[in-house]
Amino acid sequence: MSKSVIIAMSLLMGSAVAASAASIDTVKERQADRIEQGRESGKITWSEGLQLHAQQNKISRTEAEFKSKGYLTTSERRELRYMQKEASENIADKKHNGWSRVWWLPRVGY
Repeated sequence: MSKSVIIAMSLLMGSAVAASAASIDTVKERQADRIEQGRESGKITWSEGLQLHAQQNKISRTEAEFKSKGYLTTSERRELRYMQKEASENIADKKHNGWSRVWWLPRVGY
């Protein structure tokens, strides 16, 4: 292989890893926005919000642990995506489970 082909391949692989990390962060931000929107509207109660935030914190801790060596393996990326998928389903469940903050109670907590 020529030197330019090797350089091009390494650049593509590096950009794929960066894109994957960005997508994990993007999902995290989007989920945080969904939780906050649910809390503001009252569809997510205080205790549900605590549970959802705890789940988000667990995902962040797991990601930090995986990244401690400097990169994410394919299986680690897959596990993080699975955890985020579960979190997304939990957010949807909490928003549509029929529980809501009583309209006259102030919003407290997160």
